[in-house]
Amino acid sequence: MALWKAAFAALSLFAAVEGFTTPAVSRVSQPLRMAATLAESELGTIATENIRNIAVIAHVDHGKTTLVDALLRQTNVFRDTAQADEAGERVMDSEDQERERGITILAKNLAVMRDGVKINIMDTPGHADFGGEVERVLNMCDGVLLVVDSVEGPKPQTRFVLDKALKQNMKVVVVVNKIDRPAARPDYVVDKVFDLMMELGASDEQIDFTTVFASGLNGISGMDPDDMQEDMKPLFDAIRDCVDAPTVKSTEPEALQCLVSNIDYDNFKGKMGIARITAGTIKAGQPVALARPDTPKKTGRLTSLFIFDNLGKREVEAASAGEIIMFSGLDNVEIGDTLITNEGGGANAAEPLPPIAVELPTVRMTLGVNRSPLAGREGKFLTSRMIRDRLFKETDRNVALQVEETDSADKYAVSGRGQLHLTVLIETMRREGFELEVGPPVVIYKENEETGEIEEPFEKVEVRVPEEYSGSVIDLFNTRNGELQDMGLDDGGEAMSVIQYLIPTRGMLGLRSELLTATRGTAIIDAVFDSYRPKLKVDIKSRDKGSLLAFEDGVTTSFGMENAQDRGKLFVGPQEDVYKGMIVGIHQRPGDLAVNVCKTKALTNMRSATKGITVGITAPIEMSMDACVEYIASDEILEVTPSKFRMAKNPDMDQKRKKK
Repeated sequence: MALWKAAFAALSLFAAVEGFTTPAVSRVSQPLRMAATLAESELGTIATENIRNIAVIAHVDHGKTTLVDALLRQTNVFRDTAQADEAGERVMDSEDQERERGITILAKNLAVMRDGVKINIMDTPGHADFGGEVERVLNMCDGVLLVVDSVEGPKPQTRFVLDKALKQNMKVVVVVNKIDRPAARPDYVVDKVFDLMMELGASDEQIDFTTVFASGLNGISGMDPDDMQEDMKPLFDAIRDCVDAPTVKSTEPEALQCLVSNIDYDNFKGKMGIARITAGTIKAGQPVALARPDTPKKTGRLTSLFIFDNLGKREVEAASAGEIIMFSGLDNVEIGDTLITNEGGGANAAEPLPPIAVELPTVRMTLGVNRSPLAGREGKFLTSRMIRDRLFKETDRNVALQVEETDSADKYAVSGRGQLHLTVLIETMRREGFELEVGPPVVIYKENEETGEIEEPFEKVEVRVPEEYSGSVIDLFNTRNGELQDMGLDDGGEAMSVIQYLIPTRGMLGLRSELLTATRGTAIIDAVFDSYRPKLKVDIKSRDKGSLLAFEDGVTTSFGMENAQDRGKLFVGPQEDVYKGMIVGIHQRPGDLAVNVCKTKALTNMRSATKGITVGITAPIEMSMDACVEYIASDEILEVTPSKFRMAKNPDMDQKRKKK
């Protein structure tokens, strides 16, 4: 044993002198170690021929994440059926809010092996407000799977994500999903996708796309809707044959270029960057630099290097061009940085790549310290410094988000792609234990550099609604200064009207809840940013009714609520804390009205003539955070705590009114 140890020490010393790395001692058994080594040695040859980097893009609710689930289940990612059942459905939607809302919010990476080909898959959000996630992920891909519903066909967000992919000259594999639906019309959907590609100026090669018909829920696919196979093999074959392998200019270590497209955090390794190696090779432990055009380099050394393996990651010693990696050791890494070599001081290092270009935000909200009389009862994070640190930390990975200081030391202006983009952030902070004061959403205006005119963002909105409600929908859009673009009946035979409007973004604020109310929850609303246009010289009213305000501080009583509910609909129930100026309900008329919901019944010795008459208290309206944000007007604020949402009149606005 002593002789063996001496031999191993001598071998390690020789390896260190010669620049080699000895294998780390591990608990992996010898057969598994051989398999891992074989996989890693194959990885070097995979880099150019047997790697496919694809993004799955689609409109919201077209079955994109369910399709990824089917791909996972048919590539032996799960050990057995029991483990697959334990993982559940929509495995990639791992965040709590994603599962609750039924949408994908964050883009995620995974990798699967199929017939000797490694497929790096990026699952992307389908909602327009999270378009920034799609834009940065496309930088890591060579092709896209465009998932389209077999009944609905291309929708507004389909157009947005497809346009981004076509501009980067990517090959497109069209997947007509949910082919098992009784009303499926695959030929119509394929024709609509072809028309959309022609509209977006696709090249001849891109227009000659491959179409695969699939049902992600049932795990079946086929090249013909009438000849479906019982697995996803046709889709895997289409990915292998139709998506190009990564184009590699050079594999020399000096040519290293990796554009960082995502950031992750590890409790033990700290901040980690996710990037695709465009050129060159990289090794764990080598000196590297983070560079941007016309910006000083940030130098460091990689402590760990990973590649994606199934739903997780696997540590490797080296990776070459075409692979998607995750690395640690550089705490100041940011999205848009280019990882280059710093061997020899970076004398022969490659030039940094252009940083990721993301469309500018269109909606702004103010977030600040909770100043209400009931503040500090529940939250763990209350101060402006804590809120500031959390907001700026979010900008590390949320590239479409912007945070700015304001004139007030305890308020910050947060700008995003839309109202949902911002409310998801607020909800995340609320669950982490923050207490916040949130202002109403406002649109971001900009000045046209050529004409000098002030412009505002417009959105293209498509509403599918039963015919009997189409009149109500048109009335609501007209009151918000919408411009009717198109109107007709859905070709699917469901007696649904399809109405398309071009409307200012400020007209859309608060409109969704009104549309759902007017159509009894049957409206399907899809909106996507269209363009900046000259600002309309009209005021757009967000709502036509005022608010019921608490008359004084106290606790609500049944007696006080009996009188108040005659004036409108209440948001609060009995025995709830309220304060003066807090919004406790919706007034049935325009204008605000103060009501005393804390009033108690006077106790006397006299018998009341109406003692036996009781009035029932109507159940209060339960307001979600999204509903509260849509409700508040320009002179109102929202108080967010870990368990409560309270709306109130903005005290700053009251002071200004009193001064006047």
